[in-house]
Amino acid sequence: MSAPSPVGGALASTTVGYEPGPGDQRDDEDRVRQSALRMRRRRTVRLWLARGGVAVFVIGGWQLFTTWGLVDKFFYGQPSGIWDSLVQLFAHGTAFGSIWEDIRVTMTEAIYGFVVGTIAGVIAGLALGQNRFLADVLGPYIKVVNAIPRIILGSIFIVAFGFGTFPKVLLAAVLVFFIVFFNAFQGVREVDPNLVANVRVLGASPFQVARHVTIPSALTWIIASLHTAFGFAIIGALVAEVLGAQHGVGLIISQAQGRFDPDTVFAGMAIMAVITLAAEYLITLLEHRVLAWRPPASSEPSGL
Repeated sequence: MSAPSPVGGALASTTVGYEPGPGDQRDDEDRVRQSALRMRRRRTVRLWLARGGVAVFVIGGWQLFTTWGLVDKFFYGQPSGIWDSLVQLFAHGTAFGSIWEDIRVTMTEAIYGFVVGTIAGVIAGLALGQNRFLADVLGPYIKVVNAIPRIILGSIFIVAFGFGTFPKVLLAAVLVFFIVFFNAFQGVREVDPNLVANVRVLGASPFQVARHVTIPSALTWIIASLHTAFGFAIIGALVAEVLGAQHGVGLIISQAQGRFDPDTVFAGMAIMAVITLAAEYLITLLEHRVLAWRPPASSEPSGL
């Protein structure tokens, strides 16, 4: 029986006994990280290409159908006409003054209504969520008020308070209040009762329970409601301006409706849509910052 070759034995022992060092592990992690980054970039490119394709399909189809006469542009407008209306509004203003002043008025009403409705909704939701007796007493009345059509409230506010800013803020706040209230209320009710009981056993006061357990638990629900709430604040301000106003984008839309000018109506809608999307982006940044402790849920749509 021949003895093993010294060179082969050394090579075998080197191969079998090899263990990757810290440098090799870092290289593997870098390759994985770069691969994941390339996949995210490719997905982002495909996502924006798809979004752009949808916009081109809708706007281009709208333009073609109205040009060919398949859709009557007298009733539904035309993208090229909407663009001309936007240029006219920003270049020459309106009969009521500068378009920037109208945008400022509408945004002031919407933001004030959003802030007031959010604060009132959070306070009421947290209070009733933690006090079942109070919730049972006031619950039917809240449902009755919530069932009233908002446009009726807008008419009442205009009659009671005139054409100024206050009735617009009030209508926007009412729309925002119920959205935030029901989310805050449900967020408090979703708190694990065992966790609350354990904290109380450890000697926490009601204020400490609310501060360290209840409010952080409900915060996810509250922040999520803000995305919808700001859109409703815009709606409240616009509806109140359509009912009666001296300035605002809603007044521009109302006057265009009276002139059978759908292009200007859509132009006003486009202006508010851009502003709402910008506000939605800021709320998303706030959500990521405030809820940074929350692990991402696999069911959440990352592209929205």
